[in-house]
Amino acid sequence: MKNIMLAPSLLSADFSDLKSALQTVEQNGGSVVHIDVMDGIFVPQISYGQPVVQSLRPHSKLPFDVHLMVEKPENQVDSFAEAGADWITFHHEACVHSHRLIQRIHSLGKKAGISIVPSTPVQAVSELLEYVDLVLIMTVNPGFGGQKLIPSCVRKIQELAEIRRERNLDFLISVDGGVNGQTLDSVLAAGPDVVVSGSAFFSGKLNWKNS
Repeated sequence: MKNIMLAPSLLSADFSDLKSALQTVEQNGGSVVHIDVMDGIFVPQISYGQPVVQSLRPHSKLPFDVHLMVEKPENQVDSFAEAGADWITFHHEACVHSHRLIQRIHSLGKKAGISIVPSTPVQAVSELLEYVDLVLIMTVNPGFGGQKLIPSCVRKIQELAEIRRERNLDFLISVDGGVNGQTLDSVLAAGPDVVVSGSAFFSGKLNWKNS
């Protein structure tokens, strides 16, 4: 477990007390804070925006990975960078000029991540792998917490790890969706670097320290 980072998702925390949620993350093995931003267009629900990230930033020294589940993410990266994001992860499906956006994120001094939904193959982002810092594999359809992991998506982690090895690249592989006590072992066996967990983490059903 020493080489795998846990990134608890605040989407499943108590929205009325997110400051305490950050403390829970830090006290229970979290290495990264995963912040799901949803616009009600790319995904059905709306979560929170830049003011929330900015208000939370002084209360944690952990890196913030802002996961933009939004249409036209290129319109949002500057303001989230200013609000305190350390990593900015956007969806391949929501952006036409992904390479340009990656360059923009880097120009802001932030790490750039790209995410793909369950129906998108790894090959769709092949040309971007040498430029990104992180690839986020969604193992559920984004937009709601508490969903069941789609087992067929786990093989994408293995596929990415193989490509990374063959091409001598160094991006991180992250996985998000349905990771809990029952699915954690199979997810870890696939070889991710970052594991995102929301519902299971905040309900106490993910015993990370003993995994």
